[in-house]
Amino acid sequence: MTLAIFDLDNTLIAGDSDYLWGQFLVDQGIVDRDVYETANARFFEDYKQGHLDIAEFLAFALKPLSAHEPEQLYRWRAAFIRDKIEPILLPAARTLINRHQSAGDTLMIITATNRFVTEPIAELYGIVHLIATTPEFRDGRYTGRFEGTPCFQYGKVTRLNEWLDEHKVSLHGSWFYSDSHNDMPLLEKVSHPVAVDPDWILHRHAMKSRWPVISLRGDECPYHHLNRVTDRPQSIGFK
Repeated sequence: MTLAIFDLDNTLIAGDSDYLWGQFLVDQGIVDRDVYETANARFFEDYKQGHLDIAEFLAFALKPLSAHEPEQLYRWRAAFIRDKIEPILLPAARTLINRHQSAGDTLMIITATNRFVTEPIAELYGIVHLIATTPEFRDGRYTGRFEGTPCFQYGKVTRLNEWLDEHKVSLHGSWFYSDSHNDMPLLEKVSHPVAVDPDWILHRHAMKSRWPVISLRGDECPYHHLNRVTDRPQSIGFK
């Protein structure tokens, strides 16, 4: 089994689903605009700078789930996916996913954003295996807390290792695509790390490490040159 692993936010979609979910809640009047927008922007900046307190952020991000019945949350989520996510799906991402799928690879999304938000996005891309931060669900409601290890930075490695042990597979020949320097711990673990529209810290590291640097923001997948998805993609060059 060869794994093709994808980060989600700003990799397979042209935006951050966690941040956009927060903005959707603001736009719908579900949360207080001034308080929530200020906190959401601060956490997003902390994430970009690499010093996000993930426990503090999750207490903030998951709290709205605990305040409403699941049925209402699912209705809001359906509107969120339609209005905020579908417009930022990337055709080149679909092409890349299809190429790995055609090669017989096992596809996976691994993301710090919680499963409530990301599960329907993985479904839009036809990816079955999703490792995401898990919101706690007890007695028919979300509690506002999380279960297990948050799927962030080294937590992604931990969560993936748990999955590998459960499924009795290894990272031999594996690929991982990400935009963020927060994912460098996992990028260092796979056989084929690929930086996708990377932030400047990841871009610098990728150049130093001679990892491929690609963009999925155009209408054509950068891998259209390759005969086989398993080819090492240096032939497409670097940014």
